[in-house]
Amino acid sequence: MIAMTLEQIRRKIRRSADPQKAKYLKRYFKTGQGEYAEGDIFLGIAMPQLRKFAREHPALDFQELVQLLRSPIHEERLCALLMLVERYKKSAESDRKRIVAVYLDNTRFINNWDLVDSSAHRILGPYLETKNKKILYALARSENLWERRIAIISTFHFIRGNIFSHTIKIAKILIQDDEDLVHKAVGWMLREVGKRELRVEEDFLKTYHKQMPRMMLRYAIEKFPENKRNSYLMKT
Repeated sequence: MIAMTLEQIRRKIRRSADPQKAKYLKRYFKTGQGEYAEGDIFLGIAMPQLRKFAREHPALDFQELVQLLRSPIHEERLCALLMLVERYKKSAESDRKRIVAVYLDNTRFINNWDLVDSSAHRILGPYLETKNKKILYALARSENLWERRIAIISTFHFIRGNIFSHTIKIAKILIQDDEDLVHKAVGWMLREVGKRELRVEEDFLKTYHKQMPRMMLRYAIEKFPENKRNSYLMKT
């Protein structure tokens, strides 16, 4: 573990910048006017590099870590979240509680799908495993798109432990959501349920497939045999 200050870490991150990759990422993550990530700033750094930075520097001071999480630069926010994930894995319960508090206090900066998907089921999901899950249901009903995605993606942790009830309940809450990025996340989690217990996914689909947005349904049935997939799509 290498102790570094926030500014040293920022310099290290920025030395890896790739302007050509940054142009691609700005398009890929929809940073144009009126798009979901309008105005976000990218340096053009690949996820493996950021994961390496996070593993090397998990002990950044909490106050500085929050500053990194609140950066206008996408990769700095992502690096901060990956550091929180690394710290969470190695921490005692008291420190984990603080990590979760930081996470929930800063959801407005966890504002793209990669930021959510790299952290929610690795921080919030594990923390709530043996606790009341009411925060997930509050997030699922949030006006903030990313908080709703955090709610459903957090349940991936439970799915991996063969606990599907919270995924199903939150999917019901989000079934009429207006956002494609929520539709995709719900469909993905339903598909993950089906990988482990197909009956649970199909019970949900039999009841709700006609109400599901097309994108959500397509993600949910993506791994089904073609004839079964087409059968569901024709019934909508």
